[in-house]
Amino acid sequence: MEFYVTAGPGTEEVLRDELCELGFSQVRLNRGGIPFFGEPRDGWRACLQTRIGQRVMQVLGRFPAEKLSDLYEGARALPWENFITPRQTIAAAAYAHESCGENPNFVALKLKDAIVDKLREVFGSRPDVSRDDPDVRCFVYWGRGKVTVYLDLSGEPLFKRGYRVTGGEAPLKETLAAAMLRLAGWDRKMPLLDPMCGSGTLLIEAALWAANIAPGIWRSRFGFERWGNFTPAEAREMAALRGQMRYEASNQHPAITGCDLDESALEASKANAKSAGVRLSFRQIPLRELQGDASRRFLITNPPYGVRLEAEDRLYQELASTVLRLHGWRCAILAGSPQCIKGIKLPPVAAFPLKNGNIDCQLTVYEVS
Repeated sequence: MEFYVTAGPGTEEVLRDELCELGFSQVRLNRGGIPFFGEPRDGWRACLQTRIGQRVMQVLGRFPAEKLSDLYEGARALPWENFITPRQTIAAAAYAHESCGENPNFVALKLKDAIVDKLREVFGSRPDVSRDDPDVRCFVYWGRGKVTVYLDLSGEPLFKRGYRVTGGEAPLKETLAAAMLRLAGWDRKMPLLDPMCGSGTLLIEAALWAANIAPGIWRSRFGFERWGNFTPAEAREMAALRGQMRYEASNQHPAITGCDLDESALEASKANAKSAGVRLSFRQIPLRELQGDASRRFLITNPPYGVRLEAEDRLYQELASTVLRLHGWRCAILAGSPQCIKGIKLPPVAAFPLKNGNIDCQLTVYEVS
């Protein structure tokens, strides 16, 4: 089977590296996501183990299509009855390249029509549509006369790990946090600090990665566990796979510390860390009191933005002063504004354009001499 793991913009290379490390076959670099090949159980394992992937999808079929009627006929010919019965609910989504000249909503509607018409033909009745919590999510990509149809194994997007009990204001997505750690070059051994930790996403993702704790083990179930062909025997297999992931995990990771001035943010971080089963340290101190020491450490942070201009300027000045006095440290900052790193008068060793939601950001990495 061919699978496709979707990636946030700018994270494709580290997702490829992660999937290779996890032992998946025929992994290839691709814009927007990473394909690999394997057995059905490899798709299950990807849902459990990928930290950076946003969704894991299975390719159901490919065919040429120049117009909507071609797409409908090609999609209707696919073996939907192997995965969906009239008892399941479905949802359809679409991406239509500009070369198609079609509205993605119409394309998704045509995919839905093909699915329900095929199932009515096979079973005599059709499944209902559920936009909020479908049993089976289906997706079609249509561009330059070629169509690919996918089934989404994930269900809920994979950044929803299941350990977060409180989010705080505009929390960083877990998948982006995991990508930041890889892009910035953290070796999983160096002590790590986030001086503006918010609800603790970067800290928790670092601890989980260092301790080899699979990020999907808190999820009660994934999308494929709700498909019509998922048997009780497969459910037992999946339970055993979850158990194996727990057995292979460790409770060992380097010192990981979160700081914040906001007491409620620190309480949220502590609650989330406890839920994730990782032991972290927390300190309520301002940036200006943060001091380096003789040991080499790793700083990574996502500074707030969208606050009052005067407050931002003061915060970014304090951040620059802090970074410049941390001699021997490696520092990585996700800048949602160029002003955030303007005062850091060091040449970066690396810079990566990323998207935090709809906001264009840059992860900038420094070695402080």
